[in-house]
Amino acid sequence: MGHSPKFTVRLAASADDIRAAQALRYEVFVAELGGTGPMVDHDARLEKDQYDPFFEHLMLFDAEACVGVYRLLSSDAMPKIGRYYSQDEFDLGPLKASGRRLLELGRSCVHKSYRGGAALMHLWQGLSGYIAKNEVDILFGVASFHGTDVDALAHPLSHLHHRFLAPPELRVTATGETAVAMDQLGEEQTDARRALLETPQLIKAYLRMGGMVGQGAWVDHAFNTVDVCMVLDMARIDQKQAALYQRAPR
Repeated sequence: MGHSPKFTVRLAASADDIRAAQALRYEVFVAELGGTGPMVDHDARLEKDQYDPFFEHLMLFDAEACVGVYRLLSSDAMPKIGRYYSQDEFDLGPLKASGRRLLELGRSCVHKSYRGGAALMHLWQGLSGYIAKNEVDILFGVASFHGTDVDALAHPLSHLHHRFLAPPELRVTATGETAVAMDQLGEEQTDARRALLETPQLIKAYLRMGGMVGQGAWVDHAFNTVDVCMVLDMARIDQKQAALYQRAPR
């Protein structure tokens, strides 16, 4: 970066803010990772979809530049669109039947120049404040492995299934033609060390917090990913890990 960042976190408050979030998403999900979609604007370099107008956008800024983003949909706001984004890939029946306050997380990304530092901590600190203010009980959302070769991801997917499967009352299930089993290997065949090395940092961060995964994964050929559904029950999270995101990062 070549400078000391001056981070601020806030919700998008204008069309220009949302456009800045979509521009960052384009750089990460399209230019960097090779994804696409029916509403992606390659000329303007914006990654957008039909859900954007209905979601809140939590944005991380360094001075005036958007360098991180989360897309949020609460169970209170969901009726405006009638569905969660994750419903395109997972049966969310157990979560919706729980009667608890839900928050769907999605489209999370940080600019490549800011990864490995305090940026994600600041973004999660802002998310922690949102969760507390809105009294959220359960966080959930799609998290992705890059690429669509399920065989190549056999160890991390199997490790997630055998070690971090959500209990039945919270266990969403991958659905549709591209749904695949996560237990590609038996537990005794799974190399846990290799699995952790091949698991994206964001998923590992969720797991450290006490996160769990749903049943099965979903292959997204357009976005060039294999998706799992993460579930975090705020009543069960690791309090020491949570405390890291509830105080201001240095």
